[in-house]
Amino acid sequence: MTGTIDQGQSGQIDDVTFDQMRQLVGLVDHDASKDPFPVRAMDAVVFVVGNATQSALFYQVAFGMELVAYSGPEHGNRDHKAYVLKSGSARFVLKGAVDPDSPLADHHRRHGDGVVDLALEVTDVDKCVEHARAQGATVLEEPHEVSDDNGTVRTAAIATYGETRHTLVDRSRYRGPYLPGYVERTGSYRKPEGAPKRLFQAVDHCVGNVELGKMDEWVAFYNRVMGFVNMAEFVGDDIATEYSALMSKVVANGNHRVKFPLNEPAVGKRKSQIDEYLEFYRGAGCQHIALATGDILTTIKAMREAGVEFLATPDSYYDDPELRARIGEVRLPIETLKEHGILVDRDEDGYLLQIFTKPIGDRPTVFYELIERHGSLGFGKGNFKALFEAIEREQERRGNL
Repeated sequence: MTGTIDQGQSGQIDDVTFDQMRQLVGLVDHDASKDPFPVRAMDAVVFVVGNATQSALFYQVAFGMELVAYSGPEHGNRDHKAYVLKSGSARFVLKGAVDPDSPLADHHRRHGDGVVDLALEVTDVDKCVEHARAQGATVLEEPHEVSDDNGTVRTAAIATYGETRHTLVDRSRYRGPYLPGYVERTGSYRKPEGAPKRLFQAVDHCVGNVELGKMDEWVAFYNRVMGFVNMAEFVGDDIATEYSALMSKVVANGNHRVKFPLNEPAVGKRKSQIDEYLEFYRGAGCQHIALATGDILTTIKAMREAGVEFLATPDSYYDDPELRARIGEVRLPIETLKEHGILVDRDEDGYLLQIFTKPIGDRPTVFYELIERHGSLGFGKGNFKALFEAIEREQERRGNL
């Protein structure tokens, strides 16, 4: 019997229809009523940064995001400033310490700019926490309610790899811009005339890097604690170059709207990208965030004009006759892909286009992927070698290979 996907009340997500969301991020049918840990979607990617005020402007200018909410000293939050930005259904929250004794300042000293919370929208916070606790999860915050004039949000939090957490959020009784304690806020930055309304529509997946020998442990955590299913596995030659290697497995919630690839280093001749991340982040954490777009070329052009740098792909990648035979006909000509450094891969379900930024902070840790899906449910397996060789070229320039 085919299940149904929980669409919420409206069936739309910020001007993106549910059918479009299915295409953007590769959703599948799922009966949420049988799920022990019913996750609907990503609620927010929460960052700790060194300067939230400047970072909020960067994401508006370079990523085309819209500032929608704010919390800070002006509204009674003496600890930190927090800016909430949106693009389609994707929500980023940027937090920066105001009080020098804030725990956020300590977090940033250890890790630099990075993701502290992969918050999840759930249909029943208490049910999720009860199941998670029974399966051995560490509950960081017990279920509780926070309210203001816009209604009530029920929330809790559990621990995952490193110092990352999953805050569980039920905002079905809330109509405010984000959470109680935040006020509606728009930015003074104005997009150039003729700029696209948005550059991406959703978070496609979030990749976690964990220590050697820990990947299977965290895969089992997501299976057992959160009811996630195993979606893909990449080991050995799938994901190795001449110099370095890593292993990766992908877990996803029932409808595949939330996907978490998990990487660990493997033995290689030199330091892998995972080793480099773990060294500079000082432990496990979220390495990159994939952003789903319906028009990758327009997005790349706008981001490049705003100063975002992408990994370079050598011409030989596009000139390979095996690539051209394997990918078949795609939306953009191979010459356009080559001009803009866009990678392409095809599987049994369709194809995808993707590109990766360089690290966006001072440490060689967090970066972004742009992905345009056309039926493919995969992660660009055919591009792994080209991608990792590009990353290694950057590592070598930094002196970290």
